[in-house]
Amino acid sequence: MANQTGNTILALLTGTAVGVGLGLLYAPQSGEKTRKQLKKEADHLQDSLNKKYKETSSQLSDYAEETKKNIEATLEKTFSTVNNKADDLLAKLEGELDELKKKNAELQKELKKK
Repeated sequence: MANQTGNTILALLTGTAVGVGLGLLYAPQSGEKTRKQLKKEADHLQDSLNKKYKETSSQLSDYAEETKKNIEATLEKTFSTVNNKADDLLAKLEGELDELKKKNAELQKELKKK
């Protein structure tokens, strides 16, 4: 996206420079009139570049905000998954601990019988 905008701006500047150069070479008008026309064209180009800059800045801001939201959603999903797996693992370990406690109690009873 940014590369396309850069190429567009470069093409615009190149076209303007070529147009101005050809206009100066073939201008059938006075120098003062040509200078006024060049100033008008330069002002137009500046306005055009400012507009393109604002559009690009807005697009980049929107893209950054969208990317941020996507990253946050992905992180939230990842943390949720990890949390669920941790809960499952803890439940399994607690079950195994209960089983070991039962076996230990049984062994203790057998040892007391002997």
